[in-house]
Amino acid sequence: MSIRMLRTLIAVEENGTFSAAGEAVFVTHAAVSQQMKALEAGWGVTLFDRTRRTPELTPVGRAIVTRAREIVAAYDNLLPSVLGDDGLRGNLSLGSVPTGLTSLIPFAITSIKARFPDLHIGVTPGQTKELLIDLERGVLDAAVITKPHVVPHNMRWAPISQEPMELLTSLNVTSDDPFEILATHPYIRFTRKALLSDFIDNWLQEKNITVKDTMELENLEIISSMVHADLGVSIVPRRSVQPPNPLPLKHIPLGDDAPVRELGLMSLANTVKLRVLQEVEAELLNAVAVGRFDPFPQGAG
Repeated sequence: MSIRMLRTLIAVEENGTFSAAGEAVFVTHAAVSQQMKALEAGWGVTLFDRTRRTPELTPVGRAIVTRAREIVAAYDNLLPSVLGDDGLRGNLSLGSVPTGLTSLIPFAITSIKARFPDLHIGVTPGQTKELLIDLERGVLDAAVITKPHVVPHNMRWAPISQEPMELLTSLNVTSDDPFEILATHPYIRFTRKALLSDFIDNWLQEKNITVKDTMELENLEIISSMVHADLGVSIVPRRSVQPPNPLPLKHIPLGDDAPVRELGLMSLANTVKLRVLQEVEAELLNAVAVGRFDPFPQGAG
């Protein structure tokens, strides 16, 4: 067994086929097959079900991939830990729900890059449920997500902010009564793939509000543009970090019992990148404390 073989095994799980895994780790299909057979022979276990057209990992194979990720991550962290930089260099894979990508995430990354120029942060967008799967698989080091109903026991949750839901309307809407507006205007729904959609739908049901769906979108910027064009109204989270140039829209509170979305940083509990994730968490909290992302403040330069 070697680290190279473990990387290939992980690549097979991530890419689905030996050929795609070979492309990911820059070896041939035959080399991938040879390495996997060598692992099976060395360990005396069956990693793949080869009765299928495309070999699939067995339950034992999937369990070994999980441990292999930990071993490879520890290996990658070996030199930084010895040199004493605590991993504040190299690569960090960060996921984020779409609502964090216009202000919260760029604010935090800009600050981190200024302090740790040798640290490269790659960002992957996705919905909370998708990002949790990528965390479990080890594809991501951490993700900014909506707090799930149950935090998996093998995960570490660090709360970042609480964002109450509010009603978004164009400036042409004269009423300030959210119940009247929802009953009389077309409704632009947050995608059902988003976890926060559950919070919104539960609140609508509790209030016995029936909306007239006209669109279902997953990007807050697109929703805002549609609302700005007076094509409907929408219930959205009140962003804890405002973007640089927000559209002129009405933000109407839903009341004291409005649903609240908790944003946080999720990572594997046994991550070897805890030190750098603590820095990411600190910068995210700082962004929330400031409340607005301004990449080019007046007077700068």
